[in-house]
Amino acid sequence: MRRTTSRRTLCAVLLAASLWAPTAAHSAAAHPAAAHPAAAEQRPVSAHPDKGDCPRSLGRKLTSRLDKAMDDVGRKADIPGAVVGLWMPGKGCYVRSMGVADIRTGEPMAADSYVRIGSETKTFTVTALLQLVDEGRIGLDDPISTYVEGVPNGHRITLRQLAEMRSGLFPYTEDAGFVHDLLSDPQRTFTPRQSLAYGFKHPNTFAPGKKFQYSNSNLILLGMVIEKVSDRTLADFIHHRVLRPAHLRHTLFPQGNEFPQPHPRGYTDQTLSGEVADATDWNPSWGWAAGAMISNLHDLRHWAKSVATGQLLSPETQKQRLRTLPTGIPGTTYGLGILKTNGWIGHNGSIPGYETVTVYLPSEKATLVVMMNTDITSQGQEPSTLLARAITAVATPKNIYDGSATAP
Repeated sequence: MRRTTSRRTLCAVLLAASLWAPTAAHSAAAHPAAAHPAAAEQRPVSAHPDKGDCPRSLGRKLTSRLDKAMDDVGRKADIPGAVVGLWMPGKGCYVRSMGVADIRTGEPMAADSYVRIGSETKTFTVTALLQLVDEGRIGLDDPISTYVEGVPNGHRITLRQLAEMRSGLFPYTEDAGFVHDLLSDPQRTFTPRQSLAYGFKHPNTFAPGKKFQYSNSNLILLGMVIEKVSDRTLADFIHHRVLRPAHLRHTLFPQGNEFPQPHPRGYTDQTLSGEVADATDWNPSWGWAAGAMISNLHDLRHWAKSVATGQLLSPETQKQRLRTLPTGIPGTTYGLGILKTNGWIGHNGSIPGYETVTVYLPSEKATLVVMMNTDITSQGQEPSTLLARAITAVATPKNIYDGSATAP
């Protein structure tokens, strides 16, 4: 979801206090996780990153260039705070937090923070779906009407087309009524059916399979398929079948607006007035299977390789996942809930207040994770794309990241 608004800058607050600056790569003290009574089993045990997350630096010269790239983008794009992790086996690693977690108190951004990961949730949902494919319980070419009633043209739209973003279903987040209802009450809880209803009011935008259109409606439907076939809630299925086997102890599918500590405040201009607001405690239920999850640097680092190499799937199913199609952006294609851009494989995420990028580069066996506490665009560009592009331009100049195809 993205509204066109006048740019409300944060730079006056940030620059006046000189808050956008490098901070320690790792926080010195461990932080207890917040209580998560609705899903106790999902509660992360600690937010503190492994000290082994960056055992050897990339060297003074490259580190200095990466610091400068972060600093330049942060100042130009008015990013309150950001964390970048880059791991390049055989060369070293770079883990750095810059800026602030809270523009009111000036608390520095910490590398061990939890953040809302927005559309990176799609990689978890589609992995869960593909596990059901591996078990023979569903087929990628089954029509969605087999599992969910009331989908416009559902007898012709397949699960594969939903995962590829080629269904033609109108994105519910582009409906004016949805935008108004969400932004007038950000604490509201949306059920999957309620979210879809906003999109189903509109005609489909094209015939199934004809082209690429990024749409959260597709992933909401896939989440409903998982629940129907597994007879479990989506959060429960992902927790037991994806997070546990992948050893992601700091990743969760929230039931409401709960948010483990530590986490930065998140800032957005997606408001009815266009003014910047603190979206930290907004309810992400509207994103559900498409964008509600929470994670941290440690887990995203490990998930990047897991999802890109298919560690939880059969080789044949992973091959299908990575069979990508054009998005309209040169160098960028999209598969089954996964992005390929100039060699990098993974996904980005955006939700009011937060943006992330988690990608893996097979040719270098490199991993990049970007986390930040704003989704406010800069000259029409998502800040996470700007930062990931700048980092890769320095570290992997032959493989420069571009997440434009999945910008909301």
